Amino acid sequence: MTSAAFNWKQVEKAELNQTFDLDTALSHLKFNEDGLIPAIAQQFDSGEVVMMAWMNLDSIKETLKNQRVCYWSRSRQAYWRKGESSGQVQHLKEMRVDCDGDTLLLLVDQIGPACHTGRRSCFYAVADEASLRVDSEPMISPEELYGK
Repeated sequence: MTSAAFNWKQVEKAELNQTFDLDTALSHLKFNEDGLIPAIAQQFDSGEVVMMAWMNLDSIKETLKNQRVCYWSRSRQAYWRKGESSGQVQHLKEMRVDCDGDTLLLLVDQIGPACHTGRRSCFYAVADEASLRVDSEPMISPEELYGK
């Protein structure tokens, strides 16, 4: 299938197990004005959502090639290979693209905490109509995690 002919509606209407060229599909992802796409990391076996971060085309390709998740750090303006400094690695089990081509779901095997606070998940603050409540303690301190 040629690049010009590809669109996400074709994928939506595809038959079971129909395939599309990866480079063509990746070139049609809907990146924001900074060339980034949101990526949600979910523990592959439990379904727990552990974090959300941003990826660009090169970090997606590196992740698929090495099966170790690589993000784009907006604050550092650099590639961020999860676990590079902390050892809390994310091994990619599967990458999924949503129906519009504008969000990625990464099924990962998260080694240790995913959050820079030392918690398993970045989503530890639970909101209701009256308050925001912290529902988990750090597995390890940020000092232990990053040596700071």
